[in-house]
Amino acid sequence: MKEKKLIIVESPTKSKTIKKILKKINPSFDVIASYGHIRDLAKNKLSLEIKENQILPIYVVPKSKRKIVSELKKKVKKYSEVILATDQDREGEAIAWHLVELLNLKNYLRITFHEITEETIKKALLNPRKINLSLVNAQQSRRILDRIVGYLISPLLWKKITRGLSAGRVQSAALRMIVEREREIENFIPQSYYEVIIKVEKEGKEFEAKLFEINGEKLEKFSLSEEKLEKMMIEIEKSVFVEKIKTSITKRSPNPPFVTSTMTSEAWKKFKFPAKLTMSLAQNLYEEGLITYMRTDSTSLAQEAIEKIRNYIKENFPNSLPEKEKIYKTKSRLAQEAHEAIRPTDIFLSPEKTKLQKNHLKLYEMIWRRTVACQMKEALFEKKEIILSSNGYKFKALGQKMIFPGFTLIEKINFKEEILPELKENEKLIIKDVKIEKHLTEPPPRYNDGSLIKTLESYGIGRPSTYATIISTLLQRGYVIRNKNKNLVPTELGMLVNDLLLEHFPLILDYEFTAKMEEKLDLIAQEKLDWQEVLVDFYFPFLEIVKKKTEEIEKIETKIGRNCPLCGGELIEKFSKYGKFIACSNFPKCQYKESKTTGILCPKCQTGFLVKKKNKKNQIFYACSNWPECDFTTNQIESSTNNDSK
Repeated sequence: MKEKKLIIVESPTKSKTIKKILKKINPSFDVIASYGHIRDLAKNKLSLEIKENQILPIYVVPKSKRKIVSELKKKVKKYSEVILATDQDREGEAIAWHLVELLNLKNYLRITFHEITEETIKKALLNPRKINLSLVNAQQSRRILDRIVGYLISPLLWKKITRGLSAGRVQSAALRMIVEREREIENFIPQSYYEVIIKVEKEGKEFEAKLFEINGEKLEKFSLSEEKLEKMMIEIEKSVFVEKIKTSITKRSPNPPFVTSTMTSEAWKKFKFPAKLTMSLAQNLYEEGLITYMRTDSTSLAQEAIEKIRNYIKENFPNSLPEKEKIYKTKSRLAQEAHEAIRPTDIFLSPEKTKLQKNHLKLYEMIWRRTVACQMKEALFEKKEIILSSNGYKFKALGQKMIFPGFTLIEKINFKEEILPELKENEKLIIKDVKIEKHLTEPPPRYNDGSLIKTLESYGIGRPSTYATIISTLLQRGYVIRNKNKNLVPTELGMLVNDLLLEHFPLILDYEFTAKMEEKLDLIAQEKLDWQEVLVDFYFPFLEIVKKKTEEIEKIETKIGRNCPLCGGELIEKFSKYGKFIACSNFPKCQYKESKTTGILCPKCQTGFLVKKKNKKNQIFYACSNWPECDFTTNQIESSTNNDSK
């Protein structure tokens, strides 16, 4: 057994894929999965060793990982060499480091690859390295910063609002975005504006033109009043003449290949996939060897990949192959983490040739089409602009047609062909109809997964590995819900938490501060900044602010003018992730509690209250607000029972 080598990866799916490949390369290799991180900070305590000039993590093996750790310790003793093949980003590097530390590995090698194929694994095995501690320290810094913010602010939220709340460093900035957008919508006052459109005819073909100028003055959005419209209807003659015809050729370039943010945004736009689902599907495709690594902010492609894509285009769309390859500039500032954009590992494996089903197939096809399209020629359009004039009123008609499809042969775009009739300058046309369209301005749209990630990226907040987690955390905490259109809407609790944090901890919610902290993590990864210096500089001033605010902030609760039927204490309105409820001010001595909907104390746990829910058959039932801790449910509860009768 001693001559055999062991490869450790994170995922069992990745393990199976690599095993299949290694059977061809070298059957003496064995592969095992660590199932992600094998160590972490303890759950119920700060788990940090705080010194004047140093903050170190205190790691523990979670209960759920003890079995796999025990198995790994036994396994590594049987092999002559251990190879760590976890992912190439900071998270993967940290997992590899934890394995080295916990398993006490002396003779180990570290390999990485951006795609799971025979060629890349062969290359990786020929070019092993040691652990990159700069990447590890960047990951540890993020984990520790998040723990500091969560551990110090969460107890304050418990005291001032309600138990069970928590705050996160990056999630709080995202929550602020969602709350601010919601308030923009709430405060929005719609304004009316008008558009004037004439319908003219040439040889039986009708087309429309829109008013854009009156007596040499260009119209703004709100230029037209009802008085002006009345005057205009009198002054516009029954005919117009063609003042000017302008024809031009425009081109539209293909989009760059996908990075994490654009992939999640496009998957939302096309399929309404939440970011968490998109990343889970992409993870599966990567681990099965079908696409390259899915956590990336680089739009670059390997030279070999570009050549294969161009060969595919040459075989299938020869007229759309440009003379030169297309190079896309990467946005990544990290040389150590810079890797390829998201692309198929084999461009000749078109979607119909795969055995993928449903959502996996949708995402793979989207990635495949974008990758092929990014190396194709631009699409060309002929655009025609016709200016029509009548007594000082000028109207514009726009027409367009595609004259060369280019990349649109493989990736569809939103395009509506508008063919205008052949006209000559000074030609007279009869106005068949004049219509006035009244419009109302609309509020900004609520964020969805795609638009929120795009906004976070524009501010420099979060990184490819964190986008999906940010959204899922806000949903889990009850700070945000999805409406019927799956847009992100802040709850009353989310707004309350946001307002408290924004008033008393503005730095944590400050977009620029959050972005700068991300930049510092990047600099740690590049060995340009000391991770301990960053942690110490943040922790001690922040600790003092929290201490001060804990004394200053008053508890948020509202007296409702009624007394508790059990002990006579004052009843107050409180918050939970399930909504508002009423409880006794003498809690925990008095457990009286009532829901604002049912007012029924749970007969099983006697601390929660019953809330109305609907099942898949649209039937109403009641469940305990302490679910899943309390699993009480019923279909036969009267909604007007009083707590004191229980």
